[in-house]
Formats: sequence, structure tokens, C-alpha cells
Amino acid sequence: MFSNPYSHDSSIHESFSNILSRLSQTKNLKSIKKVHAHLLKTGLIFISYTLQTNLVYTYTKCLQQNNIQILTKFFKCSIFTHPFAFNPILSTFVKNGLPLIAIKTLSFMHGNGVCIDTYALCSSLTASCLVQDVRFGKQIHTHVVKSGWGCSVFLGSALVDFYAKTMAVEDAAKVFDGIPVKNTVCVNALLSAYSDAKMWVDGVELFRSMSGLGLCYDNWTFSGGLNVCAGMYAVDLGSQIHAKVIRTIYDVGTDVFLLSSLIDLYGKCGLVVKAKRVFDMAGFTDVVLWTSMLGVYGRNGRHEEVIRVFKEMLSKKVRPDGVAFVTVISACSHTGQVDLGTEYFESMVRDFGLNPSPEHYGGLVDLFCRAGELEKAWNVVNEMPSKVSVSVSVWGALLSACCDHGNVDLGKFAAQKALELDPMNTGVYVLLSNMYAKYGLWDEIEELREFMRDKGIKKDIGSSRI
Repeated sequence: MFSNPYSHDSSIHESFSNILSRLSQTKNLKSIKKVHAHLLKTGLIFISYTLQTNLVYTYTKCLQQNNIQILTKFFKCSIFTHPFAFNPILSTFVKNGLPLIAIKTLSFMHGNGVCIDTYALCSSLTASCLVQDVRFGKQIHTHVVKSGWGCSVFLGSALVDFYAKTMAVEDAAKVFDGIPVKNTVCVNALLSAYSDAKMWVDGVELFRSMSGLGLCYDNWTFSGGLNVCAGMYAVDLGSQIHAKVIRTIYDVGTDVFLLSSLIDLYGKCGLVVKAKRVFDMAGFTDVVLWTSMLGVYGRNGRHEEVIRVFKEMLSKKVRPDGVAFVTVISACSHTGQVDLGTEYFESMVRDFGLNPSPEHYGGLVDLFCRAGELEKAWNVVNEMPSKVSVSVSVWGALLSACCDHGNVDLGKFAAQKALELDPMNTGVYVLLSNMYAKYGLWDEIEELREFMRDKGIKKDIGSSRI
């Protein structure tokens, strides 16, 4: 049996590694294939984990849809048993929006006896989050426990993040409680889960427990705590967190997420002046902060300010996003500026290349309805692209306008369409009943009440937290 002449020549291995490194920068797929063929012919690829890893990394750097099959065949015909050759491809698949292929890669590794390390498991959990595959994520969790890695804070944090993003908050909390030595990352993941699930009290308790756990607060922790405070309108606690942020974070004016959370907190609690002061702290112009400030003014009924700030935003060359346009069109609706609102709607596509969503069409319908221009509102609904679904709120706005301006037939049609989308929406029944009562259609009211009784639909009873 002849030995490979290159097996002990480290200079040869280093030369090919350098070649692959240069090819990964040029992304010349044809040349990469030639080097791959040479490594197969000489047998170098079978004796060097370094070359295996470098070759995989080189392929992934020029990752395109047309060479995914190359990588798949590359693995299937290989005899690799070391995870170092697979981990880069797993990570690259996830980063390039191919989570399903990443999951299949992990299954291939497991089926072919390749050792699965913590790096591969963390990447696979991220992929499971992206495809919302709870079943596969739980299988990974089982593998983690069986492999004895249940005490790993890194895998524990990844599992908490996985369950949090798939809205399995109780499972996330159980994993968090089972981590013997916790870190700030796993706390942030669970805090985000509580915020998304609107479990405000649990979020506050977790935030307060960090000092007892001996953990440091970072920017993400502060943002999560502020979001929880905003959700429960706890402005006093939020102000305390703000004070701690100022004492702890040196460059708070450069963190867009932290500043946005502060603006949102004060805006939801009606403290517009404080929200504006936070906005003025920013040492840069970012669309997220401008959109947050627009939302504060809109939420507090200061619609003229919304329009003024939006114009200032455009003058500073800040490119608005879809949320900013929803807010400003709504402001134009409340101030009765129909022409300006229509101009902003049209400029979305014309000037900024944004595709209007159902929320934008709903704002435009509301704009015309408040101005009493029912025909224009109906034309907007009737001419909406087929790919954009008409929401219940759009039909509700049209029904309300028909009630105000006496178009009973169109109002009935709008109510019918709204109830087709949400048959148990009591608000639509109330609007329809009010329209019938306003124009003396008592027989229709009685029919509507009988229909609601037969369907078991009851009007929501008003309540207060006080």
C-alpha cells in the first residue's frame, strides 16, 4: 500500500489553505471546483481537517442558490467525521436565509455519525427559530440533555431564546431556571419573551432579580426592562431605569434601541416633553428614532406636530419607512388635510419605492371617510391590489363614515364584508346597530338583535382597571 506523498508536508497544506483563502475573496466558483478536484485526486482532502474546513468555508463565501447542491453532494461523498468541516456551513446557511437547509445539514451529520458540538447545536436552534419548527427544536433540546450539556450556559441561553421566539414562554422559563450559572444573555432572552407575551409583572420581577444573581445590566437588558415598563405604564420604575442607564451607560446617545425604548415609554405614559428630550439626546439621525417620535405625537393626539416632524425628517434627508407613513397619513386624516395625506400616500411608491400595506390603505380610506368623501374611499377599497387584503378596520372605517353621512346601503355592504372576516366582532354589530337607529330602521335593528342572540354574540361590557 502506497502512502500519500503529501500527508506529512505541512507546507503543501499551508499553500492550499492560502489558495483557498484567496479564492474565498474572489468568489471564483470555477477555480474553487478545480482546487477541490485536485484535493480529491491527491487524497489531501481526506487527511486534513484544516483543508476540509477551509474548502467548506470557501464554498460558503460564494454561497448562491445554484451551488447549494454542490455543497450537499460535497458532504454526501465525503468521509468527514469532524464537526469543524460542517460548522461553518451550518452558520452560513442560517446567516444567508436558508435555515431549512441548515436543519437538514444537522440531520445529515447526526445520521452519518459526525460528532455534534455546541456550536452546531446553537446554529441549529437559531435555524429552528427562523422556520418556527418547535418540534425539531425540542428534539435538539432532548439531544442536549442526553449529551450532558444541560448545564452549559451557552446552550441554555440558545434554548431560552428558541422557546422565547416560538412563544413557548413557560418552556423558556423552565430552561432558564435549570441553568445553574446564569449570564446576562439568557436573562435578556427571557426578558424579551416576557415582553413579547405581555407578561409585564414577570418581566419586572426578572429585571429586579438580576442584582441578586450578581449579573450586570447591559444595553439589551435596559431596553427589555423599559419595554416591560412601557407595557404596564410603570413610568416611575421606567424613570428609575432611565436614571440607572445614565449612570451606567457612557454612550447612551449612540444606542438607537435604548433611546427608542425610552421614547416609547414616555410617549405611552403621556410625557411628550420627556420623550422629546430623549430624542434630542441622539447624536445621529436614525429612521427608528424619528418614527418613534412620530408615534409619540400621534398617540397623544398632537397630529399637527406629527406632520411638522415628518416634514423636518424629510428635510434632513432621513428616508422614512412604512410605519412613519402610516402615522403621518393618520395625522392628516385627523387634521382634515386630505390633499396632503393623499400626496404622502402617493409619494411612498413614487419617491421611496415602498409598497403600501393594508395599514396604509386603511389610513387612506379613513382619510377620505373623515372628510365625507365616501366615493373616493370606496374607490380605494375597490381598486386595492389583489395581493393586499382588506382588513376589518378598513371596512369598519367605511361603515362608520356611512353612518355619519347617511349611506345606508354602502354601510350594510361594509358591515357584511367586515363580518365575513371576523364574524364575532361585536364592534361591527354596534356600528351597524347605531346606523340603523340613527335612520329609524327599527325592523333591521330587531333582526340584528335576534341574529346576535342566535349566534351567542354579546356586546362587550365596559370595564376599568381602577
